Parts: sequence; C-alpha cells; structure tokens
Amino acid sequence: MPRSFSRLRLAVTLGLLLGSLTNRAADSEKLSAALTSAEVLAQSPDSDWRLLDPERTAYLDLPHGQVVIELAPGFAPRHQAQLRQLLTQHYFDQLPILRVQDNYVVQWGDPQASDPARAKSRGDAGGRLNAEFDIDSATALHFTPLGDRDVYAEQVGFIDGFHAARDAVSGRTWLTHCYGALGAGRDNAADSGSAAELYVVIGHAPRHLDRNVTLLGRVVKGMELLASLPRGSEAMGFLADPAKGSPIRRFRLANDIAKSERSALQVMRTDSPSFRAWIASRRSRHEEWFVNPVGRIELCNVQVPVREARP
Repeated sequence: MPRSFSRLRLAVTLGLLLGSLTNRAADSEKLSAALTSAEVLAQSPDSDWRLLDPERTAYLDLPHGQVVIELAPGFAPRHQAQLRQLLTQHYFDQLPILRVQDNYVVQWGDPQASDPARAKSRGDAGGRLNAEFDIDSATALHFTPLGDRDVYAEQVGFIDGFHAARDAVSGRTWLTHCYGALGAGRDNAADSGSAAELYVVIGHAPRHLDRNVTLLGRVVKGMELLASLPRGSEAMGFLADPAKGSPIRRFRLANDIAKSERSALQVMRTDSPSFRAWIASRRSRHEEWFVNPVGRIELCNVQVPVREARP
C-alpha cells in the first residue's frame, strides 16, 4: 500500500475521531444545560396546556375508581363514531372485564358477543367495521418528531397528545401501542373488529401490533386501576368466569354528563416549546440521582404530561 495513501487514511480516521469527540463534547454541553423534568413542568406557561375536549373524552367507571380516556382526533373515525353510539346507548354498563394479561392488555366487552341469541343488543351502532390502522400523512397535522431512531418505524413523534409514527414512502401515519393506548379488538380477519370490544395496553409497549389493530385513543388518568386488576387464569389472560371479575359500572362520554361531574384535566400541547423541553428532559436525565444520562430515548418512554386544571 503506498505510504501517501496510508497517511491519508490515518488523517481521515483521526479527523473522524476528533469530530466525534467534538460532537460528544457539544452534546455534553447541551445536556448539562437542559432542564429537569420537574423544572419543565414548573416553568411551562398555561398556553402550552389544553383542556380535554368533552366531545373526545370518556369516563370508564369501575368498582374501585374512574378511568379517563381521550379519543384521538383524526384517527379511526368509524370506530370512534360507533363507540360514541355505544356509549350513548349505555352498551358497556354492567359488562365485565374479559381479559387481564400480565404485561400486555386489559380487555372488556360482551362475553356472549359471538352468540347472536345471547349477545347484548348494539342498537343502531352496527357490527363489524373495516380496519382503520392508519391515515394519510397529509391529514396528520401538528406532528412533533421525537428525533431519536425507532425500531418499528421510519419516524416517530406525537400528534395532538398521542404517540404516533409515520412512513414517507407509503405516506401513512398511525398511532402506536404505547402504555395506555386504547384499541379495538378483532379476530383474524383485518376487518373483523368493532368498538364493542376494547382493550388498553398495561405492559411494555407491544409495538409489533402497530398497523395491525385499530387504535382510537389513550388513557390520560387512572391507569393504575387497570394495571392492578387481578390477572386472568386462562390462556392469554382471559378470566375463567368474567362474571366474577370487575364489572363496568358506567362508560360515558363527558358530553353526556354535567360539567360539575367532569374531570378538570389538562394535557401538555405536544406542539409546544414546553413539550420539546419535556422530551429533552426525559432523553437525558439531570436529576441528582442519575450518574450516566443516556442521551437518547424510545417513543413510549415519553409520557405526555397531564395535570389538574389550575384555578
């Protein structure tokens, strides 16, 4: 190998090494200047928060407390319309929890749904729906990129308070299976699901389900009530006798109850400066306890902040 070429290769290698060290030093300076998560929340202005929309908020009342669910704007419109009809008809009231699978999902619905003679009437809500796994990216406004690489998608981020992913080649955007995501159960056929059987993710994010099940919202308060339910003893966490489990007392839209009974919750706007600062604070932790801030983060590890509305 010519000596001149060896010197050139050495110079290039050293240049890359020095560049890497310089970039790391710059990154370190940025990390040291970042706020802690608590500081971000304390300093965020009220304009960076939004109240839950009562038209897209539902209350799931269990014997041991209330779960607050927000429906995602722009996603799964047919499933959401059907769910609203079912809630207006009080379809879910007194139906049981069917499945509690450890580190996976809580699922509820009519245990007799497969038997037309015994199934609970859905009234005008209808039956099975076509799958709504994703939407046209051109309609997915206010996308805030996470900035970190993802295993399951070309790009991930947040839309209107919801974890999402998108692909430039297909031009599609979809919600992701993060902790607290609300989905519609289905059989093997893609178009066999409906809003009459729902589940919430209670474990490590099963992202392999993305674009395979219709997602339509997420839990914003009360996850501990679902995650602490007794696990089902049958295969896949199904309850041997759902009638002995936790019944759903009521499942209602916020619009259908008095304002005095609604939760006064605010969600941090994911298109706000405060949320970008929040992502940075979660990516590299600067609390005293942390010895080695990582400097990167996975989508589902960034929970969107929720708080009680200030007086």
